[in-house]
Amino acid sequence: MSGTMMTIIPLILLIVIMYFLMIRPQKKREKETTAMRNSVQVGDEIVTIGGICGKIVKTKDETIVLQVGADKVRMEMMRWSISKVVKEGKNHNKATADDYEEMGDAEEKEVKKSKPKRMKKAAPVVEEEPVVEVKEEAAEVVEEAVEEAAPAVEEAPAEEIAETVSEAAEAPSEEA
Repeated sequence: MSGTMMTIIPLILLIVIMYFLMIRPQKKREKETTAMRNSVQVGDEIVTIGGICGKIVKTKDETIVLQVGADKVRMEMMRWSISKVVKEGKNHNKATADDYEEMGDAEEKEVKKSKPKRMKKAAPVVEEEPVVEVKEEAAEVVEEAVEEAAPAVEEAPAEEIAETVSEAAEAPSEEA
């Protein structure tokens, strides 16, 4: 009997240790995130699980309406998609959805009144010298090499002609 008890005690001890090191902290985090998601109110700035940042405009039981970007685009999302609250609203306890919509309309009017920035004039385009001159110079060098090689072609064997042509081909690259 004591032998079986000695084999069961380490197993029970392992389960207790796993409960305190893994299961209990996970449940505590779940409670904190559920409380955070349920406590969000109109005006809070949040980040969703997908990385979308915005302000809450309206809250419902299971959903929130999020206002995003300079264009004030509104999206309806589930509460469980909230990752974290970045900043609580100014009137966290006092603001309602109607008050926030009125503030949003006033902000839109202010944005429309602002003037766009003037753009700077572009710098004049500098034209580069055409590459045609280089090609003409190369053609002249090749013609000179052919003229030099012409008398040698009549008198020299094929190997000497190949050497002369290769020397003429290397001459323009050395000058450049």
